[in-house]
Amino acid sequence: MKAFDDLLAFDHTTQALGQVAGRLGWDQETMMPRGAAAQRGEEMAAMESVLHARRTDPQVGEWLAAIEGGVLDQVGAAKLREIKRSYDRASKVPADLAAQIARVTSTAQGKWAEAREADDYKAFAPVLEEVVTLKREEGAALANGGDLYDAMLEDYEPGTTGADLEAMFGALRPALTSLRAAILERPAPDGVTGTFDDVVQLRLSTLLAKTFGYDMGHGRIDKAVHPFSSGSGTDVRITTRINPEDPFNCFYSTIHEVGHACYEQNIDDAYLMTALGRGVSMGVHESQSRIYENQLGRSRAFTGWLYGQMRDAFGDFGIEGEDAFFAAVNMVSNGYIRTEADEVQYNLHVLLRFDLERALMSGDLSVNDLEAAWNDRFEADFGYAVDKPSNGVMQDVHWSVGLFGYFPTYSLGNVYAGCLHEALRAAVPDLDAQLAQGDTSAATAWLRDNLQTHGSLYEPREVIERASGRSPGPEPLVAYLRNKFAGIYRL
Repeated sequence: MKAFDDLLAFDHTTQALGQVAGRLGWDQETMMPRGAAAQRGEEMAAMESVLHARRTDPQVGEWLAAIEGGVLDQVGAAKLREIKRSYDRASKVPADLAAQIARVTSTAQGKWAEAREADDYKAFAPVLEEVVTLKREEGAALANGGDLYDAMLEDYEPGTTGADLEAMFGALRPALTSLRAAILERPAPDGVTGTFDDVVQLRLSTLLAKTFGYDMGHGRIDKAVHPFSSGSGTDVRITTRINPEDPFNCFYSTIHEVGHACYEQNIDDAYLMTALGRGVSMGVHESQSRIYENQLGRSRAFTGWLYGQMRDAFGDFGIEGEDAFFAAVNMVSNGYIRTEADEVQYNLHVLLRFDLERALMSGDLSVNDLEAAWNDRFEADFGYAVDKPSNGVMQDVHWSVGLFGYFPTYSLGNVYAGCLHEALRAAVPDLDAQLAQGDTSAATAWLRDNLQTHGSLYEPREVIERASGRSPGPEPLVAYLRNKFAGIYRL
């Protein structure tokens, strides 16, 4: 069908340009001189203008109309679905608004980094107000009279609504708070002591990346303030961060981002530079990073192997024995930072953000009141006060770059990971014996074959149901957490 072939050829170039724009974002976080922020904002705005023009090109609409009703195979129909979804959404957003959002969020990212370093929310608030105003305008255009926040969620988790998430999180939260309370009444395990050389941390971090199947021939590891994964296909890059007193921060940030990266690297090569050649949603993406990091990387079996690697690399670091090391890796303790939170408390950090950003987008919460609202909610949820903005409202980059609707996908990903882990354990009964040898190949192959290879072929919920054999729900995650932490803390 000529119209379909022409559409795919056009989309191929659009996908390639999108990768270039993504590389600009990667550079901004890793290599770009700080003084280049304003210029980079103009570059990003220019790229977004080009991309928006292609995504809303009337010719795309003509091709889609010509194809409608045509006979396509499963892959062709999925490509058409994804291209049409992108076209329909992009067509609702005026070109000048898309360019302005790209310009302002690029600038806001730099101002966020500076204000975070200075612990000065007031310095950041004016540009955040600009971002919120622009994103509300975009959301209103996308919603077309419907729920503004639901329209934003479509960018990250198609088919999911705020009401869906509220119901799921409502069932998850009491289970987490009761487990947290029981754990914090128990004595805390010992943690690591000493300082850990940056170079050695990065060397071991690279070993972990390779152990989990990350292809360094088509990727690289760099340092960033906020770890992330970028790219798809044959160029998938990750970043990590280093704390000389906490090597777990580096190691598990790396494993987490490797989960994202392996998803992208393992998508069927036939989908490269097509609408199917990327992870289908952020929730599904997060399921991969979290199952790599937590259910596999923080398991008793794998931490036993990691303990030996750390002893070889660092010598004595204050932990004697594999059981004590397992407890240290999974320690539940008070803390401010979402990305450093233990498995029990992590989702409570996400639920806080979910509620606040919904209130921001609805207009029920103003940017000027955001810091106070954050601090009040954090103290209510965690029982102690935020000490400084970099440990509170300023800690995450997401809002500065306009990613409203992104945060809840972190917890949705944990729910998905719980379902996948349950199925993985059934499919690979000797998984622990393999992980104890530092062998993740059976686990990562199962995830590759059952989920990652499909890219965006299936809708988010469908790909999870096909892989796990069940409808997504929080029960497997809650059961896994209770069983794991009851053993560590003797509950």
